[in-house]
Amino acid sequence: MVGKYRWIICGLLFAATTINYVDRQVLSLLKPLLEQKFHWTEKDYSYLVIVFQACYALGFISFGKLIDRIGTRLGYAFCMFVWSIASISHAFVGGTATFAAVRGLLGFGESGNFPSALKAVSEWFPSTERSLAVGIVTAGTSIGAIMAPATVPWLAVTYGWQAAFIITGLSGFVWLLIWLRIYRVPEETASLSTEERNHIAQDAGILHTPEFKGRWLDLMKMKETWAFALGKFMTDPIWFFILFWLPSYFSDRYHLDLQHLGFPLIAVYCSTSVGSVGGGWISSFLIGRGWKVVTARRFTMLMMALLVIPLCFSAQIGTMWGMVALLSVAAAAHQGWSANIYSMPADYFPKSMIASVQGIGGMAGSIGGMLFPVFIGIILDHYRSMNNINAGYYVLFAVCGSAYMLAWVLIQILIRKK
Repeated sequence: MVGKYRWIICGLLFAATTINYVDRQVLSLLKPLLEQKFHWTEKDYSYLVIVFQACYALGFISFGKLIDRIGTRLGYAFCMFVWSIASISHAFVGGTATFAAVRGLLGFGESGNFPSALKAVSEWFPSTERSLAVGIVTAGTSIGAIMAPATVPWLAVTYGWQAAFIITGLSGFVWLLIWLRIYRVPEETASLSTEERNHIAQDAGILHTPEFKGRWLDLMKMKETWAFALGKFMTDPIWFFILFWLPSYFSDRYHLDLQHLGFPLIAVYCSTSVGSVGGGWISSFLIGRGWKVVTARRFTMLMMALLVIPLCFSAQIGTMWGMVALLSVAAAAHQGWSANIYSMPADYFPKSMIASVQGIGGMAGSIGGMLFPVFIGIILDHYRSMNNINAGYYVLFAVCGSAYMLAWVLIQILIRKK
């Protein structure tokens, strides 16, 4: 009988991702309050997002290679330490410039989460279970997005906005103690049974690229790297938009204050958990039924891309709960997409370079996440000056709705022969 220890590891990775997304979302939830305190415009806020994304991209360049070099255990621990310190530091800033500085440090530290977590998945799960495990890990983004609106506004109203940053930041240190206590690679885990170790070691369906020689230059010559990076570049900014602007969208369009934002946001983010696990389960199920790994991934990603398209028609939705339903489907589909695109590097590259490839893709996603907020700020400020902020959001949702299908087509063009 195959053991279950690997799922304990998966749970630990899920917890880290949850903390990661709680910490990064505190700012967006407190945006209406902090806009008044620091006198931010939409462009000012977009610049804070850009600083986060720029440092997030820089962190991917640094951490991808570092994690492959020093290992998942120490690499993940270092990332968690940096971003937890940064999260707490938000409470002690005195102005917009220093706020941007700690925001950048948070982005730098948080960038190590997915290269670390996905490398750990590749170490602990065979290809037949990998996308399901990735789906569970990425569901942490959903749970984090749910926990933040459920707790942060209450903390801010009850204890002050500084307490929201301090308390959420401290959770990372609790996780860090547990991680250093129990995590090792399977070969060094004494409590792992022989049956489970052999199960983990199977590699059926993997398409490792034999010509890779360990240099980034070699990675950048491969179409598989570009396909992964392009998919991240085009779709990661959509998720950042949902995280960083959805609270202000509900505030602007439906006039919800800080105490009433939580419920619609929780409803949207709850759906993302279904998308994360469901998207990962679909491709794992198809692989288990005899589908080729790549075919199962592509089919599932196509399904997710099609589910986002209705977001283009947000202008036709009149009620808040109708819009919540539309956003819920789109957000769930994004997470289903992510569970599969995050699994791609392990399908094409050896385990020793998973974090490096994830770093390249994460950097591409962050670059997209830096560019899109500029567009968002310009659009929203333009339509706000015309007293028609809703029209600005309609434009942005139309861009979001079309991005996944275009990304899917371009990925197929790049790796159509595989």
